[in-house]
Amino acid sequence: MTPAKNILNYSYYPGCSLHASAKEYDESTRGLFKALKIGLHEVPDWLCCGATPAHNVDELLSLSLCAKNLELSNQVDGDLAVACAACFSRLKVTQHRLAENEEKRHQVAYALDAPLALDKPVKHLLEILATDFGLDRLAAAVQKPLSGLKVACYYGCLLTRPPDVPELDDCEDPSIMERVIGATGAETVSWSHRMECCGANFTLSRPGVVLKLSGEILASAKRGGADCIMVACPLCHGNLDIRQKEIEEASGRHYGMPVFYMTQLLALAAGVSTSKLGFGSMMVSPVSLLKEKGLL
Repeated sequence: MTPAKNILNYSYYPGCSLHASAKEYDESTRGLFKALKIGLHEVPDWLCCGATPAHNVDELLSLSLCAKNLELSNQVDGDLAVACAACFSRLKVTQHRLAENEEKRHQVAYALDAPLALDKPVKHLLEILATDFGLDRLAAAVQKPLSGLKVACYYGCLLTRPPDVPELDDCEDPSIMERVIGATGAETVSWSHRMECCGANFTLSRPGVVLKLSGEILASAKRGGADCIMVACPLCHGNLDIRQKEIEEASGRHYGMPVFYMTQLLALAAGVSTSKLGFGSMMVSPVSLLKEKGLL
């Protein structure tokens, strides 16, 4: 039997974290897109986007790294799919800065010793699922509804800001995460800290800041009645999941709040085997919660 053709096809930039500390994000993304018959074809020889620190140290290097990845992405057909919020932000910022600044374009072209390729649309997975694939089709693909699961959708700093760059959704009051996970039957909660910073890469240099800011996020999600938090950023995931025990010890509060990557929950709903979703890599185990909700 001839295998069914993919409905959509994308080039795919996983970024460093998804090949290392956030492997479960990559694995669940691939599992979800395979279940939805959306093709993902990894960009060959991609390199680091510069992440959150590079542009503060050397802007030309930061722009050149992303420009090189955009050039490499043209070796693969389809718009460029990106999972990590930081990678998405850096690629979009590079396109924006170089489009509006001729001098920067010349500097980066000289650094790369190659013509710039800036025209390929860069799309976060959320945009692909909500707009290209569509919420109706996503809902129709659900095999295991997440009914009864109360999810706090956490955007953080980079998914929708600065206002004129990502153009993913309303920069101050987005709803794309709620709409996407809502298609699975999950209930999304109203809470105050969905756009607040988790402390980002201060996790290494000033961990006390991260414990305070991430603790406030966990407390807000708990007050909102959430069973879990859903993120789209490996750094946010690390601060809220890996640091959660430290946060509890510092604050004297117990949260026990599983922190999922968006694709883990979506893939679970789409019927992807739980052995491919990386639940065992989460510091706050989701097993008891998912069993309680009849999802395992």
